[in-house]
Amino acid sequence: MSVLRLPQDRVDEARPASGSGMDRVVQRRRLPRPALIAAGLAVLLAAALLFWWFAPRAGSQSVAASRLTIATVQRGTFEDYIPLRTRVTPLVTVYIDAIEGGRVEEVLVEDGTMLAKGQPIAILSNAELQLSTLARQTEVEQQINNMRAQELSLAQTRVANERAVLEAELALEKAQRLYDREAPLAAKGFVAGRQFADTTDQLRFERQRLAVVRRGRATDDRLQNSQLSQQRASTASLTAGLQLARANLDALRLRAPVAGQLSGFSIQVGQSMQRGERIGQIDSPGRNKLQAGVDEFFLGRVATGQVARIDAGGRSYRARVTRILPQVQNGQFQVELQFLGEEPQGLQRGQTVQARLTLSDPSPAILVPYGAFLNDTGGAWVFVAAPDGRSAVRRTVRLGRRNADHVEVLDGLSPGERVIISPYTGFADKDVLDLAQGKDV
Repeated sequence: MSVLRLPQDRVDEARPASGSGMDRVVQRRRLPRPALIAAGLAVLLAAALLFWWFAPRAGSQSVAASRLTIATVQRGTFEDYIPLRTRVTPLVTVYIDAIEGGRVEEVLVEDGTMLAKGQPIAILSNAELQLSTLARQTEVEQQINNMRAQELSLAQTRVANERAVLEAELALEKAQRLYDREAPLAAKGFVAGRQFADTTDQLRFERQRLAVVRRGRATDDRLQNSQLSQQRASTASLTAGLQLARANLDALRLRAPVAGQLSGFSIQVGQSMQRGERIGQIDSPGRNKLQAGVDEFFLGRVATGQVARIDAGGRSYRARVTRILPQVQNGQFQVELQFLGEEPQGLQRGQTVQARLTLSDPSPAILVPYGAFLNDTGGAWVFVAAPDGRSAVRRTVRLGRRNADHVEVLDGLSPGERVIISPYTGFADKDVLDLAQGKDV
């Protein structure tokens, strides 16, 4: 039996079996292009939001919390005082200068010696000064002698004038008696008229001569008194100059101007001293004062008469502000204090003593601990920490009085809030701080 193959069958036999007759081709579906673009934009926006959220802002900075000191604002009693680091200085210091220069011939005392007023401490020599002083003394004495001779001459002139007045008065009296005798006789004709006329003329002459002599004496007395006054003034001036010259010569013997303890005295025999050169000083014995530098912030609050307390040797002493030097140098001004009553024993010049100056009575207030942040902000603002401690925000405040422990809060802070009181170095220009926990940023 023969089998008839159709052409189609031959074609099918020629193809290898692939199983394509049993599988169905499935077409892949793709999203529309607009949907793909929208999805990409959404991813980019989400990434930008995450970067904005976690990236540091221009006004913020991350700071390790371990680097900061955070304190709590509290209500309490503010003690208005300032601590002073005072320096002990003598109450009175008198400096010793060489009035005249010279060579040191002898040193009579040592540094640290207690001196009495006027006690010699050293002897200088100056041959040129000694010669000039002797010459000056001779000149002055000669001028004084000349003026005394002039005074003697004036005195002799005064005596001569007085003698002339007496003689004129005597002559007038004689002429008056002669006139009195002849007048009645001339009236009766017993005295010749010519003789009586001569007597009358002589009387008139003696009167005029006495008047002239008196006027001359008055003029001479006035001129002599003026000249004597000038001569006496000149004599006094020359005498004072002579005494000054002798004093300069005596100044070569150096003496203590006041009683006290000699210090800074280190001259040696043979040393040449210049005029006006400082050779030492004398400090008041047993009396001291305190000098201290005070921050310029307190310039308007410190006043003379305020009392400071000094604790020394287990006892408390009091001192009063006696002088304020308002010139500010290096952010401080100087004050001087004197002890009220007894002083601590054993105080030495230059010793440092701690004092506590009271400015006003204690009063209730809101307080924040004193910190270095004040140097960066001036008390105008602070960083206030959030309750969770993860951030801090800059806040404007108003601070008042200060002492070594606390600062008075006038406005801007409430009790219980926490403030960064450590230095703001590196982030003082920021508004927000991210307080990273447990790591250094």
